[in-house]
This record gives sequence, C-alpha cells and structure tokens, in this order.
Amino acid sequence: MDTMSGHITITPGVAGGKPRIAGRRITVQDIVFWHERSAISADEIASEYDLSLADVYAALAYYFDHREEIDKSFAEDDAFVSEMRASTPSRLRAKLVG
Repeated sequence: MDTMSGHITITPGVAGGKPRIAGRRITVQDIVFWHERSAISADEIASEYDLSLADVYAALAYYFDHREEIDKSFAEDDAFVSEMRASTPSRLRAKLVG
C-alpha cells in the first residue's frame, strides 16, 4: 500500500510489514528513533542514509498521524529486548564473576 504521496509504503513481508520509506527497508520507526530519541536532525538522517528530506519529513508526518500505533510498536520492541536480556545470561558478566 502506498501512502504519503509515494514516500511511505507498507508491504506485507517487507520490514515486518511496518511502514517504511518507499524502495528502502528503512522504517518510519527507524526515522522516528533517530530523530526523536537520538536527536539526529532530519538533514543528518537524509545525508547519512541517502534519503531526500521529503522522505524524512514524510516519515515524521506519518508518525504524527499514526503515533499511537508506532509508539505501541516501540513499547513492544522495548519489552522484547528486556525479556531477552532477562532470559539470556551475559557471557561477559559470567567471565568477570566466575
């Protein structure tokens, strides 16, 4: 499904079916993470990942239009990471302690 004037697309089976930059595997969630959580500017994201500024701003606009859904995905990802950390012993910690 194409959205946001061709900048954002959703394809089942590609990038987990998450909204992404058309023609790329960079998801809207990636852009939001870099911009909102890592404080990377839109210009820096565009330059680093060979995207147009329109792609970056379309991803951000998509996020603000679908904030609840994408924030839920962030929360699910964070929970998965926490679960994996809790269930997977640290080899480094074992070497340091043992």
